[in-house]
Amino acid sequence: MPEPAAGTPIADLDTPALLIDLDILQSNIDHMAAFFRGKAAHLRPHVKSHKLPEVARLQVAAGAPGVCAAKVGEAEAMVDGGITDVLIANQVVGGAKILRLIDLAERARISVAVDNADNVAALSRAARDRSATIGVFVEVDVGMNRCGVDDAETALALSRQVADAKGLEFLGLMGYEGHITNIKDAAQRAEACRNSMAKVTAAAEYVRGHGVPVNDVTGGGTMSYDISGVYPGVTEIQAGSYALMDVNFRNMGLPAGRKEGSPFRCAMSLLTTVMSVPRRGVAIVDAGMKSITHEFGLPEVKDRPGITLARLSEEHARLDTSGGQAEALHTAGGQACGTLRLGDKIELLPSHGCTTVNLHDRAYATRNGRVEDIWEITARGKSQ
Repeated sequence: MPEPAAGTPIADLDTPALLIDLDILQSNIDHMAAFFRGKAAHLRPHVKSHKLPEVARLQVAAGAPGVCAAKVGEAEAMVDGGITDVLIANQVVGGAKILRLIDLAERARISVAVDNADNVAALSRAARDRSATIGVFVEVDVGMNRCGVDDAETALALSRQVADAKGLEFLGLMGYEGHITNIKDAAQRAEACRNSMAKVTAAAEYVRGHGVPVNDVTGGGTMSYDISGVYPGVTEIQAGSYALMDVNFRNMGLPAGRKEGSPFRCAMSLLTTVMSVPRRGVAIVDAGMKSITHEFGLPEVKDRPGITLARLSEEHARLDTSGGQAEALHTAGGQACGTLRLGDKIELLPSHGCTTVNLHDRAYATRNGRVEDIWEITARGKSQ
């Protein structure tokens, strides 16, 4: 089946189809870039949320020095797509992955996180053997209880090892406060963020105080950018979800304490088709858990007042159309004669954008209801 040409109406697309509204995307990117203009910290967007070099290039054009990635495979997709500065905000362990890391370092500025002396030694050996240079951040656990060293003394010892290692460039410390993102109360979320930033910046001061220069302290994310992004001593924020935005983060309220609507809107949606109207008050569309995720709650029906998503199966979503004018009427002949009919197109807004993107090979970049471009999601499935 041929790809739709530029200018094709969204309604003519086969479904399920992942859509990205270019105007909303650019607005989200511009707003975040404007926030950091003139600040001590800069923005290094995380691409794990969108996995698209096209979006990464827009973020760099808006002022970012480079991007973050979660895995070597994502970094490879970004470098292949023209991005020349990538921080893999993760540990890279194992001979095969480290060799790929060195390959990347010969093509772009590449940095990684570490929390283990043996890993530092392995990175150094591989970089030295190829006369390459890898930038390194020592990760501090600031409350995630995931990766990272626990205390400033261990951070100092590892920082000294990196600074003395051939083939490695010690850049600073990293502390990601992802554990705060689902704290619904804005004041509590802000306090938890400040506590996390206090730990990593205190560790940075301790390392500096013992003679090891710390150039950057990197961390933060979309749900805390306005807190971590102005915290004294933090120099880089790794926000990612803001570009496409999803229902979960949108509903949490950004920035913290903002009384009017969030400046970030959902740029991504999933186009679906009504495939059945089996009974009064029910319509079924052709998208389920294999095309949209729900670990942060069910997706939201876009621009259809009175219609809600009631359940996801693997390949189906059941809509509750019983709300007022949205009711789909079922007739004896098996046809719908109400607001929803067989073949109607419905857009769903993902509750979690990062994992939804990872289910799709391509995204349709749209403007004013028409396809403007088709983007291959080249970092999709790059979990190695």
